[in-house]
Amino acid sequence: MGTNREQNRQFAQESTDLRQGAAAQPAIGLDEFDVAILRYLENHGRATNYEVGEAVGLSPSAASRRILALESAQAIRGYRAIVDDRLLGKSMTVYIRVTLERQSAAVLSAFETAVRHCHDIVSCHLMAGQYDYMLVARVAGIDDYGRLHQNELSRLPGVTRLETSFALRDVLQAKN
Repeated sequence: MGTNREQNRQFAQESTDLRQGAAAQPAIGLDEFDVAILRYLENHGRATNYEVGEAVGLSPSAASRRILALESAQAIRGYRAIVDDRLLGKSMTVYIRVTLERQSAAVLSAFETAVRHCHDIVSCHLMAGQYDYMLVARVAGIDDYGRLHQNELSRLPGVTRLETSFALRDVLQAKN
């Protein structure tokens, strides 16, 4: 029993530290329970505290406290529904490599601000290498991509070149 009290005391201190930002660095201050909770929630985002606790070997209240601490530390950045885009008529995945006129802070910022308003773009990554950004879009088909290219992508600030590849089939996708 003394061990549980000590663990709870230690966890209470860790939770306080997390809420105060003391463990903001990646993976620092995370123990095996925290990692197990994060892994479980990646695949079961709607799990109850009871289910999380059962899966990782904690009581529901201990799981709840840890989840709150992980949320406060922004180790958990949010919860969302992963929607099958095909059911919304968007069956084609498109990869777009973007080259900008220059890489000044103003050009990068303007591009990033504008791309956030392109609803068909599902991810945007600043790259090292031959091009500046990699965009991933989900569209209904080639005609829909033509619309996206003409009406949105070619009008993004600072763009000098767009190179597009179309996925033939989705083999593996991230769970989140």
